[in-house]
Amino acid sequence: MSTRQAKAGRPRNPALDQAILTAAADQLGELGYPRMSLESVASAAGTTVPSLRRRFRNKAELVAAVIGSLRVEEPPQEPPAEAPTPRDHALAILENFHSNLRAVPALAILGSLLAEESRHPELLEVFKTRIVEPRRDLLRQALAAGGLPGSADLDVLTSMLIGSFYGQYVTSAGIPDDWPSRVLSAVWPAED
Repeated sequence: MSTRQAKAGRPRNPALDQAILTAAADQLGELGYPRMSLESVASAAGTTVPSLRRRFRNKAELVAAVIGSLRVEEPPQEPPAEAPTPRDHALAILENFHSNLRAVPALAILGSLLAEESRHPELLEVFKTRIVEPRRDLLRQALAAGGLPGSADLDVLTSMLIGSFYGQYVTSAGIPDDWPSRVLSAVWPAED
């Protein structure tokens, strides 16, 4: 027999949970970790600090939740049904990455996390394990299934493909709509 008891009080409001994460993501991207505060996040989300603290014990825990929420759309686990080749799967993963970068201030947040790496390495680690590594693993699997030459270094190719988004972002006015296709074609040309 279980002795667990239900928590007292009202159930959490999912809309408020989302408002808190959105406010925190915006502030993390705009202000950076040091200038972001629980007070300013609570105010922007239309709630109180005690309400926010019932969800997150501290700023680091809130930022970890923000990082976990950055994946707006999960990357495809399998090749798309309409074009089920390993190359199509790799392209779908890159397109998913592109759409997620557009949906949230992910690159600004990453910049903030990199700036805080010496003081809060655990936050960058959360970003790597929740956002970067799952996508890298899927892309590496798609490349491995694609019949690339045996001499192809899949780790290097994966880093080049994903890293190109970061490089393009900092060297121009943004990432073009066709970037996933262009960058993949540079290392894995489409067959006509």
